[in-house]
Amino acid sequence: MSAEAVKTFFSQYGLADKIQEFSISSATVALAAQALHCAPERIAKTLSFKQKKAQKTILIVAAGDAKIDNAKYKAAFSERALMLKPEEVEPIVGHPVGGVCPFAVNAGVEIYLDESLKRFESVYPACGNSNNAIELTITELEKYTSFKQWIDVCKNWA
Repeated sequence: MSAEAVKTFFSQYGLADKIQEFSISSATVALAAQALHCAPERIAKTLSFKQKKAQKTILIVAAGDAKIDNAKYKAAFSERALMLKPEEVEPIVGHPVGGVCPFAVNAGVEIYLDESLKRFESVYPACGNSNNAIELTITELEKYTSFKQWIDVCKNWA
């Protein structure tokens, strides 16, 4: 189970108890913000993309109010943004839609952090299912995601 994999992942750092479980859904930015009683922009949403040229999948973690800017994405990755289909997400990434996160992902999936997150001291990414999250500082997010690099591929947040 995806959430269990994330819990096991955080257990090795003594952080499993920081994962918050909700009795309501946190599957979207709006629902997660409601469950956490925080501003929607502080939700660290994880978006899944297929890169045809490189034949790989990437995850981009961005602020809840940020939207992918197709021109910036193409400049960064030399191809247009192509999101995974919902039925592809869990088999490829390892987490279901609504719980996709940058922790305990399947091998070969690369993680990028978008600049839209840097304006916050802490953010709330999901933890493998549609009713949980964890609060992490930006430094902790960097530490626990094994991210490849910071990128600037979003708009509507500045």
